[in-house]
Amino acid sequence: MVDRVSHTEEAAELLRRLTEIHGPLMFHQSGGCCDGSSPMCYPDGEFKTGNADIHLGDLDVSGLERPISFWMSKNQYEYWKHTHLTVDVVKGRGSGFSVEAPEGVRFLIRSRLFTDQESEALGLL
Repeated sequence: MVDRVSHTEEAAELLRRLTEIHGPLMFHQSGGCCDGSSPMCYPDGEFKTGNADIHLGDLDVSGLERPISFWMSKNQYEYWKHTHLTVDVVKGRGSGFSVEAPEGVRFLIRSRLFTDQESEALGLL
């Protein structure tokens, strides 16, 4: 099984803290410009997903009771379907809509292309 999305330990620490404040969380990655290019973190279910979104996977964060779902708009997925995404966190101000905004940090995506073996396992070749 090939994971499409993972997280850094720094992101895991922030996600544990944010879960204590907001309860279970979810991510959505749109394809917009500016803040829309960053992964947005919401209380689970606050962002309504639908037919225009794809569930890429779940982040299993140690210390949390349930995984954090990661969604992406289908349009953005078409551009990024050949990449593995890693949720990371850096200092700086993110969007006011994402729950980490008041913390003085923001989530960001680090990406790499899937290997040929991973692409084949995902049916991309």
